[in-house]
Amino acid sequence: MAAAAERRTALARRHADGKRRCAWCPDDPVYVAYHDEEWGIAVHADQRLFEMLCLEGAQAGLSWSTILHKRDAYRSAFDHFDAEKMARYGSAQRQRLLLNAGIVRNRLKVDAFIDNARAYLRIREQPGGFDHYLWQFTDGKVQRRRPLYLGGIPTSTPTSEAMSKDLKQRGFRFVGSTICYAFMQAVGIVDEHQRYCWAGSR
Repeated sequence: MAAAAERRTALARRHADGKRRCAWCPDDPVYVAYHDEEWGIAVHADQRLFEMLCLEGAQAGLSWSTILHKRDAYRSAFDHFDAEKMARYGSAQRQRLLLNAGIVRNRLKVDAFIDNARAYLRIREQPGGFDHYLWQFTDGKVQRRRPLYLGGIPTSTPTSEAMSKDLKQRGFRFVGSTICYAFMQAVGIVDEHQRYCWAGSR
């Protein structure tokens, strides 16, 4: 209980390089690079948005660190998230993926990636593509917050709930409200670096 309370009240933490970073960011160089160079920065490229939505879904029940360290393996395994290729995967490709030790070998998640590719392609054909579709949930604007404490960062919001509901209706899987909110943070729809984090002053 005490550890949970300490986590909720955690402030941005100073790292060995002298920079303060969000309390959730560990010292792992791969994670630090992700925090510094990606998290909270607006993304508008359709394929990149699709990749991140899939990877956030792969995280379900696991740590983001696990997925982050497997990201290159995921890109290689899934044709660099070329949705047109993924949508054509048959039983042979699915079996190959389930034997790939570089990714999370979970049949439901592998199948979800393929279903998501098909759903993504349908949305991409609409005016504005996948980018417009996703950003419409915030009227095309970045939702910027600077919570002081780690506990001030929510795990879901009414906006992520609306996105989740709509994605599910369109055929996406592993897109619950919490996953959608983490996705929104990852691609900069939400910019929520903690106060005093150096990346929040960019």
